[in-house]
Amino acid sequence: MYVGLLAFIWFFLFRMGGTSFFDAAHDVKIDSLNSAPLFLRELAFVITFIVIPMFVADSFNSEYTSGALRMVLIRSHHRVKLFFVKWAVQCLLVFLLLSLTWVVGTVVGKVAMPHVNETTFLGGQTVGTTGAFLYSLKFYGVCFCIFMAVISIGSILSVLMPNSILSYIATIGALIGSVYVSDKLSFFFSVTDSVFHELSKSNSEFLVNLLFPILIISLIINLFVWKKKEWVG
Repeated sequence: MYVGLLAFIWFFLFRMGGTSFFDAAHDVKIDSLNSAPLFLRELAFVITFIVIPMFVADSFNSEYTSGALRMVLIRSHHRVKLFFVKWAVQCLLVFLLLSLTWVVGTVVGKVAMPHVNETTFLGGQTVGTTGAFLYSLKFYGVCFCIFMAVISIGSILSVLMPNSILSYIATIGALIGSVYVSDKLSFFFSVTDSVFHELSKSNSEFLVNLLFPILIISLIINLFVWKKKEWVG
């Protein structure tokens, strides 16, 4: 399904005349150097609000409500180790999806979009081939960190909710509700737009001051809830 979605986005961008957006106020022509980040922009919403909540609800809630997880935990498996294995698998799945998106976006840019020797990203940052490659890696890296935070938040809610449907809804509600808590948390709702803006700043401390603390705190809460949960009662 995701491969089909990639093909649809490719077709959609052609229909749009090869035009995408850094955010709602800044449109941009797709070229051979900027295609990979812009390709992810069209798919980030699906990953954030469909793929991740679905994977996390299935792994952290469905196995519990179906009884499959109890069959594992009645054996001598360490709970913390099991949690990190499940969490790492979710991160690996998202990493593979991002890698596939990056490859397809890059190939589409090289094959189907106008060839250029340099391109300009949000904030007037003009780069050449090497600079665009490094920008894409940084862009995908920051997005991956945000997705890891989404996985951690979703896993907390999935453990607490009584069934997978409610955990799925709760995860989406938490992501949307974060916008109303603080403007600084808007990256949960509009991932790529926020990353474009952060990368346009010369001294952004977004990762150190905001994202990493959220990720660490959510993991600590995850471990506490996971260890205290009565799985086999």
